[in-house]
Amino acid sequence: MHIDAIQNGIVIDHIQAGKCMELYHFLRLEELDCSVAILRNVNSAKMGRKDIIKIDSVLDMDLGVLGYIDPGITISIIQDGQRVKKFHPELPERITNVITCKNPRCITTVEQEIPHIFQLTDRERRIYRCIYCESEAKK
Repeated sequence: MHIDAIQNGIVIDHIQAGKCMELYHFLRLEELDCSVAILRNVNSAKMGRKDIIKIDSVLDMDLGVLGYIDPGITISIIQDGQRVKKFHPELPERITNVITCKNPRCITTVEQEIPHIFQLTDRERRIYRCIYCESEAKK
């Protein structure tokens, strides 16, 4: 198997094995007009198995939410064929339209156009609460 090197883009590495398609759809990578490589169940000394996504394009989006979806993720920014930045995304203070509130009395269940906004309330335990009804997010 041969995957071309990325010239300008993003590598999302250390994805929990089997989760790459969830990230693929969340990031709407199917809408991009560039090369996207998905590597599933890659051998990893650190994790046993992992997934990797390589995107041959610079995305204009907040990648911080990936820290909520999979906390072990590593993001590498590639420019001119060289890695210029590598980081683990931090848990964002707020998440919008990633989690849906499960409280049947929450205004978001009645008013469909209201965004689902969750605030980080406990960083240690990774707990988010709905800003409208304060229900804890269930992952």
